[in-house]
Amino acid sequence: QVQLVESGGGLVQAGDSLRLSCAASGRTFSSYSMGWFRQAPGKEREFVAAINWSSGRIDYADAVKGRFTISRDSAKNTVYLLMNSLKPEDTAVYYCAADLIDGSLWVQLKNALRYWGQGTQVTVSS
Repeated sequence: QVQLVESGGGLVQAGDSLRLSCAASGRTFSSYSMGWFRQAPGKEREFVAAINWSSGRIDYADAVKGRFTISRDSAKNTVYLLMNSLKPEDTAVYYCAADLIDGSLWVQLKNALRYWGQGTQVTVSS
């Protein structure tokens, strides 16, 4: 059974940093893309970042480029999201996702992604 378990969320002030982790288990993810979405209250879930496990290709949403960095640790089957210069508009529940669909297509195909974590809350105060 595939499990994605997020951790690292919390309450921070604007300008602070946080690092989210997503530990994956239950299968081999070497051919998968893994990454992050977020959902703020009253808004649709939106793509944040993704990394292709085999090619290393990385995709970011425009809203987070230059501030967020996605990375992976193959030995730990874990993907990370380092979030710098956080803004109040980054406040959301952050979800980890994994699928064979390449991360470059996740904006269009988010509803087709197979595996999701339970989410971790990130709150940025002004």
